[in-house]
Amino acid sequence: MKKSIKDLGDIKGKRALVRVDINVPLDENKNVTDDTRIQAIVPTVNYLKERGAKIILMAHLGRPKGEKNPEFTLEPVAKYMAKVFGEEIVFIPSVEEAAPYVEKLADGQIALLENIRYYKAEEAKDDDMTFANEIAKLGDFYVNDAFGAAHRNHTSTAKLAKVVKPAVSGLLMEKEIRCLSQALDNPTRPFTAIVGGAKVSSKIGVLENLLDKVDNMIIGGGMAYTFVKANGGKIGNSICEDDQLDVAKAIEKKAQEKGVKLVMATDVLVTDDFSGNGTNKFVKINEIPDGFEGVDAGEDSRKAFADVIKSSKTILMNGPVGAFENPKFAEGTKAVLAAIVEATKNGATSVIGGGDSVSAAKKFFKAEDFTHVSTGGGASLEFIEGKVLPGVAALDDK
Repeated sequence: MKKSIKDLGDIKGKRALVRVDINVPLDENKNVTDDTRIQAIVPTVNYLKERGAKIILMAHLGRPKGEKNPEFTLEPVAKYMAKVFGEEIVFIPSVEEAAPYVEKLADGQIALLENIRYYKAEEAKDDDMTFANEIAKLGDFYVNDAFGAAHRNHTSTAKLAKVVKPAVSGLLMEKEIRCLSQALDNPTRPFTAIVGGAKVSSKIGVLENLLDKVDNMIIGGGMAYTFVKANGGKIGNSICEDDQLDVAKAIEKKAQEKGVKLVMATDVLVTDDFSGNGTNKFVKINEIPDGFEGVDAGEDSRKAFADVIKSSKTILMNGPVGAFENPKFAEGTKAVLAAIVEATKNGATSVIGGGDSVSAAKKFFKAEDFTHVSTGGGASLEFIEGKVLPGVAALDDK
């Protein structure tokens, strides 16, 4: 277990260097269009504020590739955050100019440092600690609340924790680690994982790690067609990774050996026009005609998926089961999520992890309908794979 801000003693007047993930979408007028990530850091910032710490937030926006690019400035985000916190956020234009700004901060005041990725040294792969030592001068302790960037071995996400002590997790980071760990390491059974998405290759680690932990595994989305083809089925023009056919067979074999029930779609919605404006029809998943591609779980499959989910006590979803971005191909993913919501109401623990599943969950339901909706796309994926996240590993142990 890692230490969190709750393990800190008196922090009144101390300078808190806080790495947050506020990589939010902006429109062409630089208005924030989705503030989910900003809302997610509010508990940590308020916790530090109420205890009188001076708060220096560090974050990135987009990919400026180590150069000062006004297109990626965090200034509009600071202005938006001022509304969220009901007070001015002090905007610090650069690390080099930061010291006088930090010195003037009152207890409980919040500052935001300009995009940390303006510096090549932020993302440098080497062990050079020069940049970390420069930022370290600005703080008395370090807090990482950026779970969404915890899989990056960058200066602000991992290296700083080695030079600024104590180095602890924020409340969001703590919750992410707790909810994901509990689901993976100490689940109430039966434990069901829903693994979707387009490619088997991007989910091999997830599938392998979960087969050691789950009772049921539902495989949906584009990756299902690789399994169907591996078993001699006809998949028409559906997405398929021919170089992963052996991997699909190996996963099936491992599931059998482990006594894990693999639940695959039996029927599927197919289309001859991915825009949804052509012919859309239901067929058996292993009898997809040429010229058609599978885009969503069929009606029988939806029912089969829902039955397994509703009889589960722990549910982890990582990837949708269809091309849900198009309303015509969204019913399968919606049905899976509806079953998860129902199971949650009946006492199951549900964790939604990974970018696309989170988008779908928020599109059709509310975050509070689930036990936990992860804020980290790549980070939650790597966590579920069983990988060590540099941003978590660098923090102080309890």
